[in-house]
Amino acid sequence: MDRGLHHRDRSVAAGDRRAASRPGDRIEADGGRDPEAARAAWNTLALEIHQVIVRIGWIFKTETIIMPAVLDAVVDSGTLRGLLPVLNRGGQSLTPLLFSGRLSRAPLKKWALMRSSALMAACFALLAVAWTPLETRRPDLLALLFLVVYAAFSSCNGLNQLGVAALQGKLIAPGHRGRAMLVSVSLGSVLAIAAALLWLGRWLEETDGFPKIFAATAAFFGLAALVPPFLDEPRDAEPALPASPDAQAAKRGWLSAWREGIDGWRQTFAGDPSLVRLACVAACFSAVLMLFPHYQAFARDRLGSQIGSLLTWVIVQNAATGAASLVVGPLSDRRGTRVVLVWLVALSSLTPLLVTALARGPHGAAVEWFWLVYLPLGLNPLSLRLLTNYALELAPVAAEHPRYVSIVGAALAAPFVLSPLVGWAVDRLGFEPVFMVGAGVIVGGAIVAAGLPEPRHLSRAGQAADGG
Repeated sequence: MDRGLHHRDRSVAAGDRRAASRPGDRIEADGGRDPEAARAAWNTLALEIHQVIVRIGWIFKTETIIMPAVLDAVVDSGTLRGLLPVLNRGGQSLTPLLFSGRLSRAPLKKWALMRSSALMAACFALLAVAWTPLETRRPDLLALLFLVVYAAFSSCNGLNQLGVAALQGKLIAPGHRGRAMLVSVSLGSVLAIAAALLWLGRWLEETDGFPKIFAATAAFFGLAALVPPFLDEPRDAEPALPASPDAQAAKRGWLSAWREGIDGWRQTFAGDPSLVRLACVAACFSAVLMLFPHYQAFARDRLGSQIGSLLTWVIVQNAATGAASLVVGPLSDRRGTRVVLVWLVALSSLTPLLVTALARGPHGAAVEWFWLVYLPLGLNPLSLRLLTNYALELAPVAAEHPRYVSIVGAALAAPFVLSPLVGWAVDRLGFEPVFMVGAGVIVGGAIVAAGLPEPRHLSRAGQAADGG
């Protein structure tokens, strides 16, 4: 038995006692709800509200559609477009690696979530203000500013996702996380689509529409930043002595923190074979994220699609995400995270295959049916969420949640050093060969995922063995 599962079995009893305070798990003898269960229900609701608001703001900056279109409006380059996934995943993964130790030691995680949400809003507020003055006078500076702000936003978003994961692991029991995902994703998708129909379509058609899109994104992220202070988060006990390498490093400065943190991550990674396999799955899944900026460029350059098509694609993708969450959330609660993750990764390979198939047909018909490409792309947010949920379940103790999540994030980011090469290959070789190779890599990730254990089943087996 590997290190993570060995420690998990020893901590099952304590974990079950903690889980008893989750929503609906404890009832007073007189039939009333336990105050701890009420607190957990409130915290679950607050986290769902935060995620719903973020999802509404997110539709205005959809990574697969809007952000590549924004960059193409300034400079149309496959190589620069290939930088977007690098900046996206690099920021989302490296920053959490640096701060995971600090967050795990923080007695209250909600303030980190509040600050990261506010910083996400600030990034798009800056773009909203700077876009118009630079668009006509200095488009070169505008392209540079966009890439810098995009990188900064991705770092803030990485911290935001780390904070959400840490709070979810702390406040929501594993058997309730699928339901929480269902509520936040399905309701968020419906409201996001309504916002897109109300504002996004009109703004995409306007010559000065991008600043309005950025301002709306900033407004919703800023609104989300107001939610975390209302979390009724129990304060974690602060250790009297620095017991972990991360805690010791914090007292010796950033350079020592980096070195000690790397040692801690390496020990964690080497001691848990299941985490190694999960990291391989995440690395293969990164092909999905590296390819997505090129889909709308393919439709525009090869099929002659118009900018008005972006709204249709955004709505289709978000509707697919919301509809799939109705199945994915409850199924992961009942059957476990692993089996759902395998299917989601496998189905994600359909996107590049669909694009390649459409490329072989008449262009007029391909444009009309190109919205089909964004149906499997709607599975991306759910796949990323389940990768996080699986990492949370794999971690032996709650204190390891930020580290496990950040390691999986780093595995997602590592292959992105090849993303500019993917953009170069698109410019030199064409779209279809690149898409076919990407589909093969994604299928490989699904095959690796099939060999993952189900942490919940193993924990119950270990508990039964201890009881016997």
